[in-house]
Amino acid sequence: MPPKNRFAEMLPELTAIRHDFHENPELLFDVHRTAAKVAEFCRAIGCDEVVEGIGRTGVVAVIKGKTDTKGRVIGLRADMDALPIHEQTGVGYASKTPGKMHACGHDGHTTMLMGAAKYLAETRNFDGTAVMIFQPAEEGGGGGREMCADGLMDRWGINEVYGMHNMPGIPVGQFAIRPGAIMASADQIEITVTGKGGHAAKPHDCIDTTVVAAHIIVALQTIASRGVDPMKQVVVSVCTVATDSTAHNVIPQVVKMKGTVRTMDFAVQDFVERRVKEIAEGTALALGAKAEVTYTRGYPVTVNTPENTDFAADVARAVSGKVDTDTAPLMGAEDFSFMLLERPGAYIFLGNGDTAMVHHPAYNFDDSAIPFGSSWYAGMVEARLPAA
Repeated sequence: MPPKNRFAEMLPELTAIRHDFHENPELLFDVHRTAAKVAEFCRAIGCDEVVEGIGRTGVVAVIKGKTDTKGRVIGLRADMDALPIHEQTGVGYASKTPGKMHACGHDGHTTMLMGAAKYLAETRNFDGTAVMIFQPAEEGGGGGREMCADGLMDRWGINEVYGMHNMPGIPVGQFAIRPGAIMASADQIEITVTGKGGHAAKPHDCIDTTVVAAHIIVALQTIASRGVDPMKQVVVSVCTVATDSTAHNVIPQVVKMKGTVRTMDFAVQDFVERRVKEIAEGTALALGAKAEVTYTRGYPVTVNTPENTDFAADVARAVSGKVDTDTAPLMGAEDFSFMLLERPGAYIFLGNGDTAMVHHPAYNFDDSAIPFGSSWYAGMVEARLPAA
């Protein structure tokens, strides 16, 4: 029986699971209830091994095929955490916890992988081993990095790894992917400008940190417009500016700025880090002030291995017949990138239909996408580990 048919049969059960997760969202690594539910489910369906606490609160479930003549291992990853957003969907299964909601569809991702696990445990029509990876803390906590640091890839001998994310704006059942960089790195910058505060009516007796900060903000925009090849994507955004004064007639002694840098290329990332420091420090020096820069690297660029991208697209095409293999890269970031740094693989988007965008309080995962996502997850195992 083709996976799509089996998952259509499973849809009421999987929908109920998804709604339960949606009602009970958990943040970052504090996904104890969700992880426990996942582990309980995976044991009940007969997974050969279920391990909790990988990457603090991650779950790994192992399913062995009918044969294992090649010793190949495929990893499939789904994220479990929610966001600190107050839900405004109005659905009957809305979040029961004010200020927390599944506004990115991770409840759907987890459910689809659970469905794939059940199907694979039932059929085992593959030669090798499938590893289901349920990851915490994608939303800023770096759970993917933590699971890798816990030995995820080596402990289970994973050869290649695949991930998926729903995407509003793409019709349900359709997929989108591209080889190479598909999502950006996400770095943080903090710049502290120190000058000489004083009375606003006597700027000549001061070193005006607000003016210095303004020059730095403008100068940083030349990184994208004049420093980087126009064919390469880069974003440098200063998002907060705060002073040590709230008075209308005081020139502050200190101004602090925070922002983000997004790049799609490791070499560009290196260049931008160097230029942020040079521009901030040099501009401040030229105006008689001092700038201290803290540049913190976050999630790396998410880079799809070309060969594995073709595999992922072929399976998606078999599931739905509709795959965009040259989708535009996104400047958002994804910590599946840490797994792709350790193993070849690919990350694919699955349509969520005409819904609010992810991270919006009115966003909701479309349950009709579940059979497509579960079919793709299971299909990756059967395609990459064909039965002997």
